[in-house]
Amino acid sequence: MSNYDPDTETTTVPTGGVKSVDRAITVLEILARRGEAGVSEVAAEINVHKSTAFRLLGALEVRGLVEQAGERGKYRLGFGLVRLAGAVTGRIDITQQSRPVCEELAEEIGETVNIAVLQEHYAVNLYQVRGPGAVAAQNWVGQLTPLYATSSGKILLAYLAAKERAALLAATGLKKVTAHTVTAKTKLEKNLVAVRESGYAWALEELELGLHAMAAPVRNRDGDVVAALSASGPAYRLTEDRMHELAPVLVKGADEISHRMGCLG
Repeated sequence: MSNYDPDTETTTVPTGGVKSVDRAITVLEILARRGEAGVSEVAAEINVHKSTAFRLLGALEVRGLVEQAGERGKYRLGFGLVRLAGAVTGRIDITQQSRPVCEELAEEIGETVNIAVLQEHYAVNLYQVRGPGAVAAQNWVGQLTPLYATSSGKILLAYLAAKERAALLAATGLKKVTAHTVTAKTKLEKNLVAVRESGYAWALEELELGLHAMAAPVRNRDGDVVAALSASGPAYRLTEDRMHELAPVLVKGADEISHRMGCLG
């Protein structure tokens, strides 16, 4: 039996709604561990009255997060959780499928390689491999970066519908990150047109002074752009000319990941 007692918890779980949410999550964890559990068992584990446990289970059942297991008064996890899990499984797949390609590219290009996806109005990096030339590369994994100031972000923006792109840019605002950051909407749109025409994006000291980066689109089985594969390095080494020379290598790597994701295009 769990030693957790939400009724005596006062530091991390205040009162009211937050406590109810915490209890509901605990119920899901109990069912995940046990497989099935009745109202009395759930009530005992979270140390509440049976009526409270019944209300919690009822609320979760309405949302499809739990379901009754036959007529035995037992509850189990519901398929509503699959819907929620679907929001992250795609990202897990991208990370898994991109890992070997990123490792090969980092070795071939000699710079840091990242995989990034869209999160709200940011680009978030899921996986990173440092190339042999990246002596002191920053760890970008988990970091949220402005869409308009990064090569990955430009890829993710470029392939969105115009209305959705405008909404994201309005939400984040075009603010200067460095003196080189593109903040004029018309100029940014021209950049994004160039991205779609060339099939890759680049950023020249737009996020961080002395840092250049380029990125290519990764597509899912439906052909939709779901991620960006990028390579970044110091401006003195990863020059603009060198990025354009290496672009076909990066694009080929992104196409390989897309193929692994089921894209046939």
